[in-house]
Amino acid sequence: MSNARIEGYARALFEIARAEGSLDEVEDELFRFARSYEGSEALRTALTDDMIPAGKRQAIVEDLLGGKATSTTTQLVSMVVGSGRGRELPAIIDQLVARASSAKNLEVAEVRSAVALTSDQQTRLTAALANATGKQVNLKVVVDPSVLGGIVATVGDTVIDGSVRTRLDQLKARL
Repeated sequence: MSNARIEGYARALFEIARAEGSLDEVEDELFRFARSYEGSEALRTALTDDMIPAGKRQAIVEDLLGGKATSTTTQLVSMVVGSGRGRELPAIIDQLVARASSAKNLEVAEVRSAVALTSDQQTRLTAALANATGKQVNLKVVVDPSVLGGIVATVGDTVIDGSVRTRLDQLKARL
């Protein structure tokens, strides 16, 4: 799908969430859904298979998110999937997150960690990333067991890799 179409969908989702008054919550839920979508081959297949009727794909979304996300989030994901744009869902959501962060004068900081971070750790990490990059950040944490330990933070084009995996790879290279 073209960048203009992705941007158009992202803008529409953004405006709907903002009009509903739940932009922050919807943005967070959509971000987490996009990361789950990327990490699950079965989910990607179910939501993008043209042989499955659009209504059935939308029912899958509603079963997955029903009760776990706001109705706005569920309806937005269902709309994108129902319109046959399931393959572009992560790109659309990433554009929405960037748009929402920009509206708050924040830069998106995607942090990959082996374990979930406590709210105190997230607060301290937000402050540390803001200090390191000179930008106020909208922290988005992704639990990624391949990190092993530590974190990998991406703020714009800047990558800060404090992961155990990278340190082990550096030690192997020295030996």
